[in-house]
Amino acid sequence: LTLPQFVQLMDNFVGEDTSLPIVKRLTAFIKQEYKQTEEERKKQLEKVKHMSHMAQRKQLLETLFEKWDSSACGSLELEEVIAVLRPFNGMEEEALMKAKEQLCSQYPELCRVGKLSPKAFQTFLELIASKFPGNEDETIDNLIRFLTTSVERSVEQSHTKSLQSSARWKWLQDIQQAAERSVTSMEPVYKAMIKALSQDMKAHGNHGTISAYIALLEENQLPTEQGQILLRYVACTADNAPHVLSQALHRDMKGVSFAAIDQGTPIYVPRAQLHGNVHFWNSARLVEENTGSFLVLPLYDAHWRVFGILGLDTLQDKDEKSIFQIHEITFYEGVCYAFSKAYHYICMQENVLQVVVTALDWLYPRTPSIQAVTTYLVAPEKDKDCALCKVITTDNTGQKEIYSPPVVLLREENLLRDYLFKCTESSEVTLTSVYGEYHIAVPLHDLSRQTLGIFDISIGQQKKLPLEEQKDLQKMIKMAQAACSEILQRSLEETEPTQVLEAERVANVRHAGILFHRFMLQELRECV
Repeated sequence: LTLPQFVQLMDNFVGEDTSLPIVKRLTAFIKQEYKQTEEERKKQLEKVKHMSHMAQRKQLLETLFEKWDSSACGSLELEEVIAVLRPFNGMEEEALMKAKEQLCSQYPELCRVGKLSPKAFQTFLELIASKFPGNEDETIDNLIRFLTTSVERSVEQSHTKSLQSSARWKWLQDIQQAAERSVTSMEPVYKAMIKALSQDMKAHGNHGTISAYIALLEENQLPTEQGQILLRYVACTADNAPHVLSQALHRDMKGVSFAAIDQGTPIYVPRAQLHGNVHFWNSARLVEENTGSFLVLPLYDAHWRVFGILGLDTLQDKDEKSIFQIHEITFYEGVCYAFSKAYHYICMQENVLQVVVTALDWLYPRTPSIQAVTTYLVAPEKDKDCALCKVITTDNTGQKEIYSPPVVLLREENLLRDYLFKCTESSEVTLTSVYGEYHIAVPLHDLSRQTLGIFDISIGQQKKLPLEEQKDLQKMIKMAQAACSEILQRSLEETEPTQVLEAERVANVRHAGILFHRFMLQELRECV
């Protein structure tokens, strides 16, 4: 137990009406009676040491990856990593190739393009370490030290290039942080992405002006003569908004974007006006006036499937010979990677909310004693521990109010809701009363048992629910947690998810609420 968890456990045990002398007697009793054997103490120390070691290794791996990926493109070349690993003491070619084979089995799409994401990079090192005799943890640590030394020797950076790399990594991190703080809205992510591109152009580019736009694939709802899918432009720099925003690009229209999607590689057109197959959205400008460069980069999801494009051009730059440099294109690939992570983080949050809505719909007719349920998602707050984002309120008639944007609660501004922040800290159920109304705060956990969200369940003036309603509430929490864990696991892995129900296999079905019913059905089958 952590300190907040222990305090919450004791608080739940003694309740609100217990007198101070009884609480003092309880603490004295625990101090006197609690015994820890030498074996238990050693196990606890070993566990703490192991957790500390894992955290340190994670930090070293992140630092190594960032140093190696000096151009901030978000991935490493698989063959380059293999070449650097070959001189490692005791490394056998057969073991290296066997580890590569297993990696490609686990990440087929990554290996197809010859890239290593941060997660795949760690997996590759673990696979290699498993081929060595002796302690696997020691081998991984030795591999990290060897690679760090090798990379530091090979990546000789000037002071200017080092500053450039640091600045670019900071801008990429800003994109992810925008997603974490926005909870379920893509607008802050779009703004952070456009800002990163603009800042890099001003600091490291040789252009007067660049235009940027993001287009995402979506199903064509109109007659399919123009193709089953289209590209919808969802964000762009301000100068392009009147001409580009919300436009749809079809396969039968001019453009190289679908070629970039099909080939899965960036397409660069150094002289856009001479290409003949570039789609110009600003019809007021003559084709011959569209002098400049044009670049399209595919956006990949965690399974390396393309879900959209990032487009950039210098058509409004007064310098007709303005072209994109290699270091810029590499950075734009990193922006694509950062955007993909942020986009799918928002999708994950939306899927969690779909599970919550489905769970509350299931709960409402079974628990008439519950007055209201307010759902919060936890979001990191700048210079603060966290903020709670109120996203859904359900009353005792089953009516829901969905908050978009979410209502943000900060701890220092909501003293009467402090029990919610205690629940967040301890990640344990909290029972309290506010103005005579009892509340049960129930956490939803992420994969590391940190608090992902909270159900604030109001049960009125009764201290506890009737037994049958209590059982149904516990069942709902259990299934919602299982569904959320599945969603988080899918977002974390770069392998295809396992599907159980037929509804999960139907094309374009993204309703995550199905997962709630899947786990409910699986438990029912186990009971039968």
